[in-house]
Amino acid sequence: MGLYDRDYLRAGGPSEGGSPLGALRNWSVNAWLIAACVLVFVLEVFMPLQPIETGLYWAVDQETGEWVELTDDPFRSGSIRNESTMLGSELVTLTIPIKDGENQNVSGFPVRTGNGDIVGLAEGMMTSTIGYWFHFSTKKVIGGAQLWRLIGFQFLHANEYHLLFNMIGLFFFGPLVERYLGRKRYLAFYLLCGMFGALLYLVLNLGGYVLSELLGYSAVPGLLFNATGTPLIGASAGVFGVLMAGAYLAPEVRVLLFFLIPMRLATLAWGLVVISILSVLWNLNNAGGEAAHLGGAAGGFYFIRRPQSLHGIFDFFGKVDPTSRHFAVKRPSPGKNDQVDRILDKISRKGLKSLSAKEKRILEQASRRNPDRG
Repeated sequence: MGLYDRDYLRAGGPSEGGSPLGALRNWSVNAWLIAACVLVFVLEVFMPLQPIETGLYWAVDQETGEWVELTDDPFRSGSIRNESTMLGSELVTLTIPIKDGENQNVSGFPVRTGNGDIVGLAEGMMTSTIGYWFHFSTKKVIGGAQLWRLIGFQFLHANEYHLLFNMIGLFFFGPLVERYLGRKRYLAFYLLCGMFGALLYLVLNLGGYVLSELLGYSAVPGLLFNATGTPLIGASAGVFGVLMAGAYLAPEVRVLLFFLIPMRLATLAWGLVVISILSVLWNLNNAGGEAAHLGGAAGGFYFIRRPQSLHGIFDFFGKVDPTSRHFAVKRPSPGKNDQVDRILDKISRKGLKSLSAKEKRILEQASRRNPDRG
């Protein structure tokens, strides 16, 4: 996309030979993130499938014969029937009669009596074992305190197109941000942006649930009224954070939208944010995913302007860790700091392509000496 000089932005620089293991050690954090997402996607293909219930249930009204929508599971509590029932593991789509003679197609798991009659439906979907244990949902995190899902969902993808578009974003914009922050701060930055996306989704989804169940509202612009068990997956929250960081570091860089339409990187980033805001306000298709995009963008906007907030997040071993900010490394002289500040300001105004070979060399040397950039 004409975004940068590859050797300059590739973390650790180009490999000069050696063993394959040595080459792997030279991979950037961004490359490892892409590899992890691809590996998880491939592994999911070979995993057995598991059912996920979203938290919406349909049951046959015993008096009218109509189907009614419920947010609490009636099939395990026995509140609506006298016969024993069993929740199936097969995913089906049923056309069910609802009020006023209307019909609605609903996908889920049928609830059958001992005689095989269907008396209910638990909305849901099938996913791999990895997806089952690591997807994010309001129900799992609030009700089950399964906090590992705040990170796990970032490595899951619905299909190859979902994976491809997210990895393209990381491939083109991740090296710029990693080079500026350093390896460990970039990893912290990326994962925190993803977590911000999940937390915004959770707040809006929980708000929608409270208003609909306690106050009877059917829709409030900006809130998510989907079921609290609906899975959230994908790296796009972190990618949006990276995109916002790139727009801050090099706003004037020209990129190609869909590889066809040229525009400024800042225009692309803020344009996507506006689309996400409108999608959430108007409750368009994938409003939950767009809410996660906004959370990730907010995290990127905040942390790229305050990189000092990322210090020490992965300094698990203190002084034993040679990349720790506690390790004894000589800081650059004040004069060199002034040079670096001028170069970073030039990047912000004109983009990375405006740098001379000498300026690139100064910036790279400063990033290696500065203990706060690991």
